[in-house]
Amino acid sequence: MILSVSRRTDIPAFYSDWFFNRIHEGYVDVRNPMNAHQVSRIKITPDVVDCIVFWTKNPYNMLMRLDELKEYNYYFQFTINPYDKQIEKNVPFKTTILETFSKLSQQIGSNRIIWRYDPILITDKITVAYHVKYYEELAKRLESLTTKCVISFVDLYKKTITNTKIINLQEPSQSEMRYLAEKFVNIARKYGIQVLSCAESINLSEEGVEHGCCIDPNLIEDICGYHIDVKKDKNQREECGCVESIDIGAYNTCCHACAYCYANFNNEKVRSQSSKHHKNSSLLIGDLSEDDVIKIRKVGLLKSHRLF
Repeated sequence: MILSVSRRTDIPAFYSDWFFNRIHEGYVDVRNPMNAHQVSRIKITPDVVDCIVFWTKNPYNMLMRLDELKEYNYYFQFTINPYDKQIEKNVPFKTTILETFSKLSQQIGSNRIIWRYDPILITDKITVAYHVKYYEELAKRLESLTTKCVISFVDLYKKTITNTKIINLQEPSQSEMRYLAEKFVNIARKYGIQVLSCAESINLSEEGVEHGCCIDPNLIEDICGYHIDVKKDKNQREECGCVESIDIGAYNTCCHACAYCYANFNNEKVRSQSSKHHKNSSLLIGDLSEDDVIKIRKVGLLKSHRLF
């Protein structure tokens, strides 16, 4: 099993104590996003987890506790964007985030920390030239700390448009996407970083950007030291190259308050949900009730018998 922690929220930043409690308990309960009283109980002991994929903008709270994961394989997707507090309200300042990135890389190795620069958006102030300038600033600071950068361009869902009216957010045009992709590749190459795209329909291979996988079977096999038998995740968008995983997060719980967020409906909903969290629950948010139906999810290692 590949454990996703989490596409839906930033567990390393806001709920790491809960996560480590679940690791020590050996299981986690996850509500079905489409049916709140349907709960999956998922065993998460090392004998059934091939790899954990963390998604975060700030894993600082985990740095001193990584030894508690010594029996697990894992890597981090770590987002660092060039945006200010108007867009990423509760994300720490860049100097702090870059220090955390450096410390994490030194602890786990540059091959197990992926820099995410996404979503790429345009506003009146954040122009194409702005992105080129600050991408180089960040790439320079991340030299030798990572080997890969994953990029994506903003998708204007209805809730995204509603939450970003104040900044006049715009989707980059195809010509802007191609221009930025080429610039990023040339910049990243100077610092030993490969640029990959995430769930993009546009083909940027001529600019030097191949389609990437955030839940990456090749990287997971390299980390684990064995082949895995796993299928493409049919629950993700067609453009997404990720393989199957089990996500233990919950929507409307990320407290970064990013204006472009896909996983939160609005900040009021997040405040309501996050207030129900406590670290000793088997659920990320709230507790089990008499109306809940718990089903044990069948899980196991994906290890293949093919020679590695």
